[in-house]
Amino acid sequence: MSISLRVVFMGTPAFAVAGLRGILESRHEVVAVVTAPDRPAGRGKKLRFSAVKEEALAQDIPLLQPEKLNDKDNLNQLKTFNADVFVVVAFRMLPKVVWSIPSLGTFNLHASLLPQYRGAAPIHWTIINGEKETGLTTFLIDEKIDTGAVLLRQRMTIKPEETMGALSKRMQALSGEMIVKTLDVLASGSATAVPQPITKDLIPAPKLTRENTRVDWGKNGQEIVNHIQGLNPFPTAWSILELPNEELYVKLNYAHFVVGRPILPPGTITIEDQQLNVAVNDGYVYIDELQLPNKKSMKTAALLNGFSFPEKSRFI
Repeated sequence: MSISLRVVFMGTPAFAVAGLRGILESRHEVVAVVTAPDRPAGRGKKLRFSAVKEEALAQDIPLLQPEKLNDKDNLNQLKTFNADVFVVVAFRMLPKVVWSIPSLGTFNLHASLLPQYRGAAPIHWTIINGEKETGLTTFLIDEKIDTGAVLLRQRMTIKPEETMGALSKRMQALSGEMIVKTLDVLASGSATAVPQPITKDLIPAPKLTRENTRVDWGKNGQEIVNHIQGLNPFPTAWSILELPNEELYVKLNYAHFVVGRPILPPGTITIEDQQLNVAVNDGYVYIDELQLPNKKSMKTAALLNGFSFPEKSRFI
């Protein structure tokens, strides 16, 4: 006879919603959802619900939004749900006093093949670094970030020219199934938690900042294209466009690379056949879509109908 587990689900962004839905469609029971407090957003600073909160409300699931996870009232509430396991997807770091509550522990779904790409932005960095393969990992949470013993892994091939957004959608489509499989092995008592291998060659996935999202035109062309793809659709790669009389902050959304022997310094812009070409060390990066300040993102050909790049324009 199959055992149904009582689950508290913890998550915040849209990426986590598929995992929550997967559990709801399984034999297991979601007894509560924990998500981030509502935050003001947009020009009007109106309170915005997280994607996970919207799903919990739609499914009429008890909802917690604690400011502090180790708050005594929050801990008492979590204990009243009598959960067998907590499931975490794209949430904040949990204190031990929280993740040790359920009898079967707490597991996290992480968007990489651990131990590689531990950190806040694994999908972004796998694309930025030009990886050919990635995957999903479920692991038991411990005192450190993304270091716990692995329960299940699922490998995925990264498609050529795939953006972070496209890969994220494919991962979301698999995440519910992955979580339910993990719940099933925990319920059956057949789960084997394997410690992550200790290796010196770990590639991190740190938080994205203004500094590490800026394009470095001193890199090779494919590295620059990977950088742009890995930050699409958010937070978006950017650069400073230097014109004769001003500098503009420009977001770069899509690009492709052509190998060649540029005769101009890296970052130098030329316009040919309604295409914006940027010289780099080993060829040319063609900017296919970009966004100027206070404008919508536009295909380059459409932008060039109303915007001209003066001679000696360059990205810096």
